[in-house]
Amino acid sequence: MSAARTPPGLLISLVPVVVLVGLLVLNVQVFGSADNHIALVAATTVAALIARWVLKQPWKDLEVGIRHTIDVSMSAILILLAVGMLIGAWVHSGVVPLLLVYGLDLISPGAFLVTACLVCCVVSLACGSSWTTAGTVGVALIGVGHTLGIDAGMTAGAVVSGAYFGDKMSPLSDTTNLAPAMSGATLMEHVRHMVWTVTPALLGALAVYWFLGQGHDAGPEVFARTDAVKQVLGERFVLSPLLLIPPALVLGLVITSFPAIPALVIGSFVAVAMGVLIQPAPEGGWLTSLQGHVASLYGGYSLSPFPAGSEGVRLAAEESITSLLDGRGGMKSMLGTIALIFCALSFGGVMERSGMLGAIASAILRLAKGTGSLIASTIFMCFGVNVLASDQYMAIVVPGRMFRQAFLDRRLHPKNLSRCLEDSGTVTSALIPWNTCGAQMTAVLGVSTMSYAPWAILNWLCPLVSILYGYLGFTITRISDEEARQYEGKNGVAAP
Repeated sequence: MSAARTPPGLLISLVPVVVLVGLLVLNVQVFGSADNHIALVAATTVAALIARWVLKQPWKDLEVGIRHTIDVSMSAILILLAVGMLIGAWVHSGVVPLLLVYGLDLISPGAFLVTACLVCCVVSLACGSSWTTAGTVGVALIGVGHTLGIDAGMTAGAVVSGAYFGDKMSPLSDTTNLAPAMSGATLMEHVRHMVWTVTPALLGALAVYWFLGQGHDAGPEVFARTDAVKQVLGERFVLSPLLLIPPALVLGLVITSFPAIPALVIGSFVAVAMGVLIQPAPEGGWLTSLQGHVASLYGGYSLSPFPAGSEGVRLAAEESITSLLDGRGGMKSMLGTIALIFCALSFGGVMERSGMLGAIASAILRLAKGTGSLIASTIFMCFGVNVLASDQYMAIVVPGRMFRQAFLDRRLHPKNLSRCLEDSGTVTSALIPWNTCGAQMTAVLGVSTMSYAPWAILNWLCPLVSILYGYLGFTITRISDEEARQYEGKNGVAAP
């Protein structure tokens, strides 16, 4: 981050933040809109005007900051497009309908939320990606939950909790490798240290999901509804077990450290091929079928209308399938989300490049007098960067480099810092609608961030547990003066 011509003070740095919060509240509460694009553009304009005319920052520097912030997140944006292709192909080819039927056969309503969370824990731990987990098994679980009569926000919350368990703990995850790199800890030190905070958070989440599930029993109405859905899906799709090949291929590639983007693209095209081979060809033969499957990669799946005349449980099943599958997936469905991400990252780029983000961080750091307050400040700073910069990577990098020396000065092991970065920077990103992660989860699962955030128990319980440990001193590892000097030399920072 380049220094501003005039160093920003705290009050002037908070002006764009106040403007952003005010515009978001106005947009959501008064106008009743979920599209926050213009609010972010307006707040970015205010931040840029302050940086240019008050802080004397050249516009070219601010533009560089915007481009740099977007460039850092470009891989995530490409993944978003690839996931859109994947969902469109998997719905059209019958992969998602098959997973829906299997899920309805295997999962009872009472155990659904616990099962959904645990399934996503296993998948995300294996592949190291919350986005891949949500875009594959998460989509199917949303459909299963809908059919079982489970609130969509609860289902999405359980999916997000499980998906971010693996994103936080898997050695294959990019954030799991980034956090110790920022703090100076090793990867395995970092993973072992996180067990202490993620375990109670996961157990707490599972306890809540179990309690919520007790209100859903598998009565006759549930059985009738699930049977009707399975019957209608069986009439619309050939539900062959061979359709498990695309998801097995994607998970296998990602688990073996194959790059995520080509893995998702390969999974999309394999699903297209499977769909052409397995699903009945429409009028026009296999060439027309291929055209329809390829079109779903961009435009999503278009469900042809059901014949008129259905009633009762049958009609409810048809309406449920229409709401679940029609218009799902495709690169086109992600464009609005990508536009939101660009707007949010532009605001974050101006705030960081102008020095205003650093001024806010420095003010927070000055309030940290003891170990507990230092850890709490780090947690809140990570959350704040997720809100302001709208990117989980910046929420790890910016606080990581700003707080690293403070942890060493207090003779705290770097793994304490890396754990804080993951406990907040990684998991709270999915709780913010305009953050890349929150926007992606909403786009993929079809549930608004505000609807699932209260039920993403692990994501907000992790930072609370981390703060509690900081004040209690529990699992807080300290180092000697000599070890601190060694870490300072390794990190390339001056000794105090």
